[in-house]
Amino acid sequence: MIMYSRELTVPWGESDPFGLVYFPRMLAWFNDTEHELLRALGFPTNKLITERRTAFVMGDIHFRFIGPAAYGDRIRTIIQLAKIGKSTLHWDCKAVITNSGATVTEGRAIRIHAQIQEDGNLKSVDIPEDLRKVLTQSGSLIETEVKNGDIMDDD
Repeated sequence: MIMYSRELTVPWGESDPFGLVYFPRMLAWFNDTEHELLRALGFPTNKLITERRTAFVMGDIHFRFIGPAAYGDRIRTIIQLAKIGKSTLHWDCKAVITNSGATVTEGRAIRIHAQIQEDGNLKSVDIPEDLRKVLTQSGSLIETEVKNGDIMDDD
């Protein structure tokens, strides 16, 4: 299944003076990584919303803090599709210090493919075949690097 990796620098305010990363920031790292994967595959979230009236919404998350990451540390976030269901994506997620490989956090996230209804509510729908096909490519690894808030392809 597909894997995606993204490198970033821990900004000021995302961890305390002891390197304990604030839990919502860990989740944001992986959320942003998944959005960048979809963009790289040609399915940016804004396009899914405007053209297909669909989105991947968070269904379930389980993360744990393992080790410190301080302001200025380079972090590599890695997501790997562990399972794809009828309407769900099951991601294995990990963040490591780039130069040492020390794990900062790891966990799992389940996203639900949902149709945006006329009344604004969401309804679970099947993942379309074109998106399913690119997500299930075996051994794919796409990498990006975040510099000053901009996404840069490593190619």
